[in-house]
Amino acid sequence: MTQAIALAAALTAFWVLLSGYWLPLIIILGVASILLCVFIAHRLDVCDHEGHPVHLTIPGLWYFPWLVKEIVVSNITVAKAILFGGVRPQVLRVKASQSDELGQTVYANSITLTPGTVSIDVADNVITVHAIMDDTADGLRTGEMDQKVCKLMGDPVPESGSVKA
Repeated sequence: MTQAIALAAALTAFWVLLSGYWLPLIIILGVASILLCVFIAHRLDVCDHEGHPVHLTIPGLWYFPWLVKEIVVSNITVAKAILFGGVRPQVLRVKASQSDELGQTVYANSITLTPGTVSIDVADNVITVHAIMDDTADGLRTGEMDQKVCKLMGDPVPESGSVKA
């Protein structure tokens, strides 16, 4: 039910942002279309814990600024490596300590969002990553991102150094 309410709130905000009209008929049609969309989404069972993760909103307020900082720092590091040399591609396997698929997906996507690394595969709690240089691979070897994602998802935070092989 929380996901349905959050979906209705998001659709309302989106509608208000795009509409700009405050005529009674337009408002009634907007409310009706939002209720219809929420009803259909609920009947199709797409308003679930994984598809609409409302529970990550508050923890995300700390995680996403950290991720943006990491993206900016990694951008600068990769740009320096490309301009001045230092590109040394490698493939490594990183342990994903998250307890569910949503957490592992967030971790793999966070790795891919960070310049210089791409998640290739996720299987058996291990993410195979292609890194273009030692600095980006070393950043994963520390396990800091794994710890941050575990904290975001509410999982027990693992010890440092989460590289498997």
